[in-house]
Amino acid sequence: MRGLALLVLAGWIGEYVADVVLGTWTVKYDLPLQLTDAVSLVTILALWTRRQLLVELTYFWSLTASLQAILTPDLARSFPSVYYFTYFIYHVGAVVAACLLVFGCRLYPRPAAFWRVFAITLAYAALAGAADVITGGNYMYLSAKPAHNSLLNLMGAWPVYIATTAGLALAMLFVLQLLTDWLRLHDAGHITAGPDVPMRTGLRASFPSAAAHTRPGRRS
Repeated sequence: MRGLALLVLAGWIGEYVADVVLGTWTVKYDLPLQLTDAVSLVTILALWTRRQLLVELTYFWSLTASLQAILTPDLARSFPSVYYFTYFIYHVGAVVAACLLVFGCRLYPRPAAFWRVFAITLAYAALAGAADVITGGNYMYLSAKPAHNSLLNLMGAWPVYIATTAGLALAMLFVLQLLTDWLRLHDAGHITAGPDVPMRTGLRASFPSAAAHTRPGRRS
């Protein structure tokens, strides 16, 4: 787990190091205020500590925002650019981490956790929006759509796509919540009804379950 955390950290921080080395870092584009920055940070901390809230944020954010960024990357730099590798390292790493923590370790989100995650996402978006006004940037794509094709292109014009995206995000979080709620009940049924109660009880004791705009073409 911690090895994966270090890999995500290397990809995430490596991108900022590349900006500094190449002399392209600017306040307008490169503050850590894209949602992917929040995802990367909480992923690292969740893998390292397995704190419940951090696991929940990693799960919901990675299987929505990070997965979408992998499928429709806003990536102008192609292989073998350093940004190509850093981009996919921290995005794919976050998705893998979410699956390991929740489906592997059975650290299921608490009931109704998706509301908490949605509220935190809105608060983070407000912070990014304030930065957009101050710097003239486009953090979290609140000022304009990505330069390349993405899911946001189907969400209407500005600012309609912001509200549309928020509604879709809430629906996706709700579906992910239903999935883990079902898995928790399924696990509970096996524990109480199966002949291997001691083994499963021990397993759950070890792994207790709980009842993006920068410069176009890099981070999304």
